[in-house]
Amino acid sequence: MGKKVKKEVEPPPKDVFEPLLVESKTAATAVLMLSSPEEEVLAKACDALYKFASKGDENKVTLLSLGAVEHLYKLLSHEDPIVRRNAIMVFGIMASNHDVKKSLRELDVTNALISQLAPEEDVVIHEFATLCLAHMAVEYTTKVQIFEQGGLEPLIRLLGSPDPDVKKNSVECIYLLVQDFQSRAAVRALNAIPPLLELLKSEYPVIQLLALKTLEVISKDRETRIILGENKGLDCLLKIMETNEFSDLHVEALAVLGNCLEDVHTLQLIQQTGGLKKLLSFVGVSTVPDIQKNAAKAITKAASDSENRKILNAEEVEKCLVNLLEIDNDGVKVAASQAISAMCENLASKKAFGLQGIPQLVQLLSSDNEEVKEAAVTALANLTADSPSNASAVAEAKGIEPLVNTLNAQRDGAVANAATVLTNLARQELFRVTIQSHGIMSLLAAPLRSANSRVQSKAAFTVAVFGCDADARAELRNAGGLGPLVELLRSKNEEVRRNACWAVMVCASDEPTAAELCRLGALDILEEINLSKGRQNNFSEAALEKLLDNNLSQKYSQMGYLSSSDIITDGFYDYGQVKPGVKLLSLEELSMQELTDRRATIFINAKPQENIGGHGHTAGLLHLVSGGHYKMQSAAGLGKKRRDGAALCEARMYIVFSVRKGKGKKEEEKMKETTQIISKVPDEINLEKSHWLPPPDIILLDYINDASKTILPLTTTREQVVALAQFVADKMGGPIERDKLHDFSWELHISEIEFELKCNVVPIGKVKKGTFYHRALLFKVIADRIGISCSLVRGEYNRAWNEVKLVDESPQGIAGLLLPPREYIVDLMFEPGFLIKQGSAEADQYKCI
Repeated sequence: MGKKVKKEVEPPPKDVFEPLLVESKTAATAVLMLSSPEEEVLAKACDALYKFASKGDENKVTLLSLGAVEHLYKLLSHEDPIVRRNAIMVFGIMASNHDVKKSLRELDVTNALISQLAPEEDVVIHEFATLCLAHMAVEYTTKVQIFEQGGLEPLIRLLGSPDPDVKKNSVECIYLLVQDFQSRAAVRALNAIPPLLELLKSEYPVIQLLALKTLEVISKDRETRIILGENKGLDCLLKIMETNEFSDLHVEALAVLGNCLEDVHTLQLIQQTGGLKKLLSFVGVSTVPDIQKNAAKAITKAASDSENRKILNAEEVEKCLVNLLEIDNDGVKVAASQAISAMCENLASKKAFGLQGIPQLVQLLSSDNEEVKEAAVTALANLTADSPSNASAVAEAKGIEPLVNTLNAQRDGAVANAATVLTNLARQELFRVTIQSHGIMSLLAAPLRSANSRVQSKAAFTVAVFGCDADARAELRNAGGLGPLVELLRSKNEEVRRNACWAVMVCASDEPTAAELCRLGALDILEEINLSKGRQNNFSEAALEKLLDNNLSQKYSQMGYLSSSDIITDGFYDYGQVKPGVKLLSLEELSMQELTDRRATIFINAKPQENIGGHGHTAGLLHLVSGGHYKMQSAAGLGKKRRDGAALCEARMYIVFSVRKGKGKKEEEKMKETTQIISKVPDEINLEKSHWLPPPDIILLDYINDASKTILPLTTTREQVVALAQFVADKMGGPIERDKLHDFSWELHISEIEFELKCNVVPIGKVKKGTFYHRALLFKVIADRIGISCSLVRGEYNRAWNEVKLVDESPQGIAGLLLPPREYIVDLMFEPGFLIKQGSAEADQYKCI
């Protein structure tokens, strides 16, 4: 045997670097390795970074700070598939971090990620590219980028991937994208319905759940629902509902069905197959609040169509909804109440709810949950609309008190609908009185101040409904509700403005309320409204007319005319002509002013005052002056004091004016007594807890009594007019010769009265030398009291006159001929009782035209 020859190993070429195993213990080193030109180094570095990032959010932030994202982004286009795969894996796991997502958006990586979804790419690349896109699609801007860069089509294709993770990530990304309506339309066009329905058969619940959520969003569009029906999607959904092991999917499946039920054809189809009955039965036995809530929501959507309401009524959906009202879950109660509101459009359903359902809704008005309260009262508003029987059912269920209390609710919808229900009930007089007894008008002050136009409108309408009662108007007035009501007249909302005008028209039915409305500026605002064709409405003119009709002082001062139907009552005063836009002060405010040289205000008050007259009148007057009934309050409010000049105006007026002839006493004794009483009037009058009343004009009361006895018995109206004219002239200084009119010193006489009373406010009974406007006013006052029809017209130069309509006697030889009435002006100055034909030269002369 020969010897073995030892073979020598040849050394490697000098330019070849032998493999070196590098062990890195820091993330920073691994990030540096991402710049290596070697595929194996890059792949291992990416793999190490993936493991590091998977350990927690802090590690992801660390890698971001080390600049890993920029290096990894470059590797997305690497030629080596393993390097590309590993880089995408790192991206996918890191993209769950908010700061990383922000960096990815800045680098605009979506296009690069979408390119990795090609069919030929590795399934792992698909998995992590879709994962990264799903993380990023949470942001709206990224949704838009994915859509515009054509990402939907490959994502829909990947719904058929054999890998469950790819399916899950793809459907999750699609679910996020379809939140935008553009993507919903694109998903439908790309035929995504069949693969989505196929995912419902997946063995993975998370995939089924995401598929249902996506279907719930896209089925909001009618076109999608049609495609869903064509692909037997309803059968799939009903099968899920019938399968107990899919109970965790029932809520979402029901949400999709709810959308589908909006279409009449779909609902009919489900009804015909028995699916609707099964569905309602399933809801009835379910104890899952979300299922019950979604079922009620589905009914609400379906009930938007009249044909659907008929179908639902035929299946007795009302029983299901009433049962849901009693579920101990606020969300379910809200949804059921909303469904009842929707079903009320069907008269049969409305009647059914009247028999069962109203008591449960009334109970919900006392809920601590404001949303429940709003939903319940909204349902009651719909149930009681044009339904007296349901309104009665609400009252029988003791719903009035909680409804009134709901006017204080926090949600605008609850307040508006509570007002609606109350007005629906108020159509029945018994309920209106009951509601009023609960103080509804005082509670309406707050809703009238609301910033919500619907609440404003409903509140104003409610005032119009309940303001027909004098006590209700007083309640609103005392609660400060007239101020915000007047402000609503300025509203730019047509309905609010209309209802406010309506309410003002109703509230102006009595003098105190009409006067307060005028004081608050309602008159000026209504005049502005009526001058605008765009703002005026059916009630604005009527409101203005009503306001003036029940505030004759304002009407006469502003318009200079009172018709025969304008009956002057106690409290009326003639301030003189006021310019448009100038507010007329109240008699109380005028009486508080210091004595000035302006025209005297003549007031009317023939109402007898208690504690005056008889043998004890002196004690009564002292009582009144020192703190009895007749105290004055200042414009600033009760509890203030006024100084002698203005404060004692009405006290002096009271005392001086009240001295009358008494039994066994001479006039000079009376005057002496008066002086003694005046001297005892205190310098200040405490106004605390006082209420202002105008002083009684006892002389005027005597005039009216005398006229009633002497003039009223006369047989013809003509005789009464003539007699009254002579009576008035006699009380006001007698007839005056035309050429001596300038010598009739009535101004001095009035000034003396003002000085005596230390006030510009003068009772008409004190005027003994009156000119045209004094006499015309007195004529009108007495004529109104004894039933003589006449008007009062203000002219210029202190002129005023009365107009009467009289029927002339039939011409001789023509007995029984009825002639039309002719209008005359009554002469009260020159030839008292002479009737001047209207339109004649004599009439123009009397008017000083």
